Amino acid sequence: MNIPYFIPWITQSDKNAVKRAMSQRWLTNGPILKQFEEKIQTYTNTKYAIGVGSATHALHLAVRSLGICHGDEVIVPTFTFAATANAASYTGAKPILADVDEKSFNITPKEIKKRITKKTKAVIVVHYGGQACDIDEIQKICNKLNLFLIEDCAHALGSKFYNKKCGSIGDIGCFSFYPTKIITTGEGGMVTTQNKALADKIRILRSHAVNVDSYKREKLAAWKYDIIDLGYNYRLDELRSALGLSQLSRINKINKMRQNIAKIYDKHLSKIRGISIPEISYRRNHIYHLYTIKVERDYHSTRDELYTKLQKNGVGTSVQYWPLHLMTYNKNKYDTQSFPNANSLKEKVLSLPIFPKMTRKQIDFVISLIK
Repeated sequence: MNIPYFIPWITQSDKNAVKRAMSQRWLTNGPILKQFEEKIQTYTNTKYAIGVGSATHALHLAVRSLGICHGDEVIVPTFTFAATANAASYTGAKPILADVDEKSFNITPKEIKKRITKKTKAVIVVHYGGQACDIDEIQKICNKLNLFLIEDCAHALGSKFYNKKCGSIGDIGCFSFYPTKIITTGEGGMVTTQNKALADKIRILRSHAVNVDSYKREKLAAWKYDIIDLGYNYRLDELRSALGLSQLSRINKINKMRQNIAKIYDKHLSKIRGISIPEISYRRNHIYHLYTIKVERDYHSTRDELYTKLQKNGVGTSVQYWPLHLMTYNKNKYDTQSFPNANSLKEKVLSLPIFPKMTRKQIDFVISLIK
């Protein structure tokens, strides 16, 4: 049986939405993007949403809009994808890596406190796998020390802390619509915030910092425009916005389907000696963008051996993540012994296939191989 790590759920309605978008005149910065942004605002309970080309764009714009620059420090978890830390580096700031909790895989308030210096300007948290971090405690730390709080919500469209949606709690939230994410636009992302000044800044920066966009120039019959900052071409076009808007209409169904698959995994994998299933922390939900198990020492093989076995039997898996402090780019930048939990997790974690249209037969086959 062949079970890829992930299969995007693209319906005929999705295809029709993209087709309709292709028939209009404005193929970027048009009405569909605006609709998509408004729907994201409503879904995340935020006042402003700005569509961009990727979550990396979103993170970069978040750091830029907050005025973070050379000489500043930004605390990020080491157990994440490179884009989280790179966003700080793009502005000349220094990413300061922090360890994570060994159960939730999220950055912890304790680790953040240990890394704060006089140069610290912001904290970027990652809601790993679809479960919120301890953002209430982290927010208290940031408020007390006047630090900015950025939420990397690449895994977390629909995740909640208490009844607060991820992306609505910190100063800025950053979402991903990559093909493996909760909903997809192919490539794409979104920035959310409650702050109008930040929203205006990000909206300007995403389009070359042009002060009057093409649509308005045509409407006003005036060609003149000005470049008011160092901007970027980080726009989200109409075709991808149409796909995202269509997918967003079934977001609750998508997340429920993932949760149902996770329940089956939980029931059977929890009975296997040496396999630790994801733990849900108090006061939050889990939407299972990732279903990450830990292969413990008392399992009958190593994580890498299990990975190889699953691959040979047609089952795609992923290791998320190999810590950033061990990547070649970061070699000699960090004390590798400062991250005991991440160092341990890197040898244990394995993310199993989980996608909305995964069948019971496919789920059972994955379970049988692990047994």
